[in-house]
Amino acid sequence: MEQDKPNQPDESRPQIHSMDLLENGTGQQGTNRQDELSQHVGPNRTSKLGGPLKPALTFILLMGIVSMFSDMTHEGAKSIYGVYLSLAGASAAAIGFATGFGELVGYAFRLVAGYITDRKKNYWFMTILGYLFNMAAIPALALIPENGWVLACGLIIIERMGKAIRYPAKNTLVSFAATQVGHGKSFAIQEFLDQLGAFLGPVILFITLYLSKNNGENTFADYALCFAILGIPALFTMIALLIARSKFPTPESFDVSPEKSGGKELRTTFIIYMAAASLLALGFADFPLITLHVFRQQLVASEVLPLLYSGAMLADALAALLFGWLFDKWGIRVLMISTAISATFALFIFSANALYAVMIGIIMWGIGMGAQESILKSVVSTIVPKGSRATGFGVFETAFGISWFLGSWLMGALYDIAPLWLVVFSVAMQLLAIPMFYLTWSCFRRESAA
Repeated sequence: MEQDKPNQPDESRPQIHSMDLLENGTGQQGTNRQDELSQHVGPNRTSKLGGPLKPALTFILLMGIVSMFSDMTHEGAKSIYGVYLSLAGASAAAIGFATGFGELVGYAFRLVAGYITDRKKNYWFMTILGYLFNMAAIPALALIPENGWVLACGLIIIERMGKAIRYPAKNTLVSFAATQVGHGKSFAIQEFLDQLGAFLGPVILFITLYLSKNNGENTFADYALCFAILGIPALFTMIALLIARSKFPTPESFDVSPEKSGGKELRTTFIIYMAAASLLALGFADFPLITLHVFRQQLVASEVLPLLYSGAMLADALAALLFGWLFDKWGIRVLMISTAISATFALFIFSANALYAVMIGIIMWGIGMGAQESILKSVVSTIVPKGSRATGFGVFETAFGISWFLGSWLMGALYDIAPLWLVVFSVAMQLLAIPMFYLTWSCFRRESAA
């Protein structure tokens, strides 16, 4: 299996992913592939060290910049959702339900969006439409009245819907370019820039809350101001996206490798993989529950809460680069390692009631998120044929989202009963995912050897 062997490319030549080598076979076919690519996206001038970036990598970096501004917006917002909804009158169970249901909508609709994208091949239209919804809903949260938590929950769900619309199309566009750069590295670059934005967004909100404190406390209006400020990176997101669209109108041309058929073994691998990822999602607590716990325990001042999320996103970004690089060398086995590292984060966060333990747990949470965001998508783009890849992303993310919703809702309810029950459920589900990832790896080895 190509993904499980060390990848030692010749750095004097343009990089081609191992799956492309498997599909192209001979050197002459590889030459034909490069000739065809040059007709679509221009000649590749990266053969000499220090030359311009190859078009595929340039596209990945541009889309990474889009993700950076996007995550600065919605991950910045996510860092204060818990407190904002609480100040607006929502209970812990309501917050868990709202954020979980938002994730459900955000994941479940990806099935429809992925199917439409594959049928129509309208990758850019779906990407831009989704970002419009995504980026408009967050500044609108600044306009809700006090005690308007129901309206706030509705806007959060709309924001998640926007992500659902754009997600399969955007990831499919990136996967086309990833055939030249490497699936693990490509999605790792995306995730690193994602989390750079996710780190900066909460820092901006921390500064805003610190400067707007009145008599040592932040009010509902202070948090509303934070959402208004997030409208600035939301605007930059749309500008960067339109620039990427103008420079690369047909990114699907990057991937000119022959189509693979999806046999029974491949379907089995995909189903087992979805089951493993669903167990992981069931036990992975959403961050608003973490900030709610820290807020209730008064472990830090309220204006410091966004910095906790920034720390998690920094760990996420570094973990994404590491595990993305490891994925191109070791394949799916990396998921077993990352899951084992992050599985007990809830034990540190919800049971110790000490700031140092919470910080350890948040770093573990960030490592788990970084691995999920880079490797989970890399696996889908590797095992699903390119002609149905948007649908594959949609199906996978729907299963993942349903599990995330059920887990978030249940863990919110368990937290209201006793945080210990949340810890038991979270750790158990994540540990159960590890043997399922092993089964996925075993099936994929057989499928690759066939």
